[in-house]
Amino acid sequence: MREQFIRTELLFGAEAMKKLSGARVAVFGLGGVGSYTLEALVRSGVGTVDIIDDDKVCLSNLNRQLIATTTTIGMYKVDAACQRVKEINPQVVVHKYKTFYLPETACQFDFTQYDYIVDAIDTVTGKLELVIQAKKAGTPIISSMGAGNKIDPTAFEVADIYKTSVCPLAKVMRRELKKRGIKSLKVVYSKEPALVPLEGIVGNGDGDEALCENAHRHTKKRQTPGSNAFVPSVAGLIMAGEVIKDLAAMP
Repeated sequence: MREQFIRTELLFGAEAMKKLSGARVAVFGLGGVGSYTLEALVRSGVGTVDIIDDDKVCLSNLNRQLIATTTTIGMYKVDAACQRVKEINPQVVVHKYKTFYLPETACQFDFTQYDYIVDAIDTVTGKLELVIQAKKAGTPIISSMGAGNKIDPTAFEVADIYKTSVCPLAKVMRRELKKRGIKSLKVVYSKEPALVPLEGIVGNGDGDEALCENAHRHTKKRQTPGSNAFVPSVAGLIMAGEVIKDLAAMP
């Protein structure tokens, strides 16, 4: 076993590390949740990752997204993420997709080639389509529910979607998945009631809006949620932990 993963091997064993090295995981969405999930997967020894996001790094990402630094502003997130994980493990295989995932773009992906799928995207239509495609392919999937407008990182739980409560996004997902005959979905969610973002904070006029040109492209009718460094990151790390434990236990 390579020295860089020896501390992980002490917990999971050599056989599990071989499984992780041979695994291929797709991470849809590289924001505050997905960027932390991706890095934890690579640091844990996952050998191949597919990363899917069409956005670019901007100034307002610096407060919460692992791939966002002053040197990556303006880069596509998949490029910044690829660069970062290659610096962690040069042997990791990375497949990049500058794609906004929706039912219209689902045909770009063969879900049977993945050992696990991570849903860290924001739109309900995209999340539903990911679950549908994963279930058709028989591929395990874990989905992140709402992390915006929350400040308690200890409130997250792992549960089946039909055992969730409080979270508005989970409520919508329960209803829509039931309509589609989907009987289960592992999710990470929080029962913390969401805060209401303060009004009147629209940027400082120094170019942030231009650098974040993609921020509202697909969600123009939705108010921008508040976020921070310590809530979405925890959700992302919990998701990574679930993926690693499930992959390590695979026969």
